[in-house]
Amino acid sequence: MKDTNRVMQSYGRCCASAAFFDDFYATFLASSPAVRDKFVKTDMVAQKQLLRAGILNLVMFARGMPDTKLQALGKSHSRAHLDIRPELYDLWIAALLKTIRQHDRQLEQLDLEAWQVVLNKGIDVIKSHY
Repeated sequence: MKDTNRVMQSYGRCCASAAFFDDFYATFLASSPAVRDKFVKTDMVAQKQLLRAGILNLVMFARGMPDTKLQALGKSHSRAHLDIRPELYDLWIAALLKTIRQHDRQLEQLDLEAWQVVLNKGIDVIKSHY
């Protein structure tokens, strides 16, 4: 099975869990004071919807869709705008993988490896704008 198909199936199982996005942000915000500082004035209800869409954009890019949305995200998160340092994406990925492990009861090692490949491909595009 393709990595992107594994990820989509796993993501579907995660999204079926009502607490998935809340648990992700609890983990991510706890990962670093720098992360917490970036979210002080954030509407977290809206942010969770952006996260849902952002993960899908990462998967769709890995499936071959143009990187238009990831390029725009990279620009908005660049040093000149939101100033999201590249190392914060590593914390984001770690928090997401931890949350996936908690919520995908059918997760296998191959799924986890697929997540890493898919996420890194798109995150590299975003990081390139810093």
